[in-house]
Amino acid sequence: MWIADQGDGTYTNPILYTDYSDPDAIRVGEDYFMIASSFCNTPAVPLLHSKDLVNWKVINYIMDKLPFEYYDKPVHGCGTWAPAIRFHEGTYYVFIPMPDEGIMMCKTTDPWGKWSEPAYVRKVVGWIDPCPFWDEDGKAYMVTAFARSRIGFKSMLYMSPIEPDCSVVLDDGQFIYDGHATQPTIEGPKLYKRNGYYYIFAPAGGVKPGWQTVLRSKNIYGPWEEKIVLHQGNSPVNGPHQGAWVDTPDGQDWFLHFQDVGNAGRIVHLQPMHWENDWPVIGVNAVDGCGEPVLRYKKPEVGAAYPIDTPEDSDFFEGDRLGLQWQWNANYKKEWYDLKDGQLLLHAQAADPKTQLCDISNLLLQKWPAPEFSVTTCLHLEQMKDGDVAGLVSLGGCYTALAVQKIHGKMSLQQRTGNWTKDDEVRTGLGEWNSDVIYIQMKVEKETYRTFYVGTTEENLQPVGQMVEATPGRWVGVKDGLFAINEQGAAGGSVAADYFVYQSL
Repeated sequence: MWIADQGDGTYTNPILYTDYSDPDAIRVGEDYFMIASSFCNTPAVPLLHSKDLVNWKVINYIMDKLPFEYYDKPVHGCGTWAPAIRFHEGTYYVFIPMPDEGIMMCKTTDPWGKWSEPAYVRKVVGWIDPCPFWDEDGKAYMVTAFARSRIGFKSMLYMSPIEPDCSVVLDDGQFIYDGHATQPTIEGPKLYKRNGYYYIFAPAGGVKPGWQTVLRSKNIYGPWEEKIVLHQGNSPVNGPHQGAWVDTPDGQDWFLHFQDVGNAGRIVHLQPMHWENDWPVIGVNAVDGCGEPVLRYKKPEVGAAYPIDTPEDSDFFEGDRLGLQWQWNANYKKEWYDLKDGQLLLHAQAADPKTQLCDISNLLLQKWPAPEFSVTTCLHLEQMKDGDVAGLVSLGGCYTALAVQKIHGKMSLQQRTGNWTKDDEVRTGLGEWNSDVIYIQMKVEKETYRTFYVGTTEENLQPVGQMVEATPGRWVGVKDGLFAINEQGAAGGSVAADYFVYQSL
């Protein structure tokens, strides 16, 4: 759907036109690993892998479920915020902030395998964006930021000594930087060391209009010098910030960051980086050490050529497990679905008929893969029971769905549209449906306009319902997917999906 690698030794930004928000990345040998926030969706905290920083695949998730029962229902904007990934003495560590619960840590020696269950590094409200660091003397530290919505202030950074095994914070630590005067909303700190300097790479200025700041000091507790090293400049890339400094085996430096584009979420860019007078310079056209984003550039030199690749999107349900592109709207249960004979079986779960669709747990979702596209699914309805509602949903701040509803043995079409901030879902009947098969297609145009089409075959699709403009969710882009619920409070039937296919417009 979106291919950054141009096949001629260059790439275009973004490298991922997908909502992998708050990215952090590391290199281990010749392998690059990147993680992102995922809020209340599960499995949680996607892990991506690349060999060349341009072509990425999702290979795993850090947490199977969120470790609190109240995430069995969607808690919009909560859950896993900006995480950090590090490798130390043979072990991979991921620090995950949950702003209402505390700083959690998972670890493994095999990133493709099972990660440890989340454990507290510190149980605390309002601490966010943690990053661990191990110094040459064996001491370990964690730098964090703060969420004003939880703790009453922001624009401050804090340093805590921690056990080298990341099991616990050792003492109360101290505030190390106040950004109110020159770097408002500084957050997302990532801690490094080079040539005797400690560096904190941190976004500032806000999610959409912000910039990338770097702090440096000879002492881990400061005082810190500051410099803005990347901003929008004359480029079309707003708010280029928050991400990770990585290098190649032969010493090239690169910076991964996000751009908030609204409905598609926070997409990922890759910038060249170099050093001048022990300050990083990111991007191109630098003035006083502050660069702006590139739109096209030569690929990183990693010593080999790797195939063009992208994260999965379309799914024909041919395996024995869900593809890694899928996440649920909350903590999930295995009994919600089966994969059998090349079909996905969604079992209708009991739902209060007054519950808005955006607050249903068993929405099976995936991120938008491009700015414009169509997505088509084929659903078999023979096993639906009275009270079942099933179909295709496009979830965002303003959400909409095209569904089949079965009542008193008869099936009808229905469009459901609402907003997650209001309890005002509109359910519009669209006439009877007299077939056991339905093809549903949704087109997304200009990253905004969502229109449904239905038919008894994929060749005779007709427009249906109202076009609904998309808006992003709480810190997340729009997601599309499938659902099956029963609104009579009983165990429902099921629907079988043959495929879920994206195509470019």
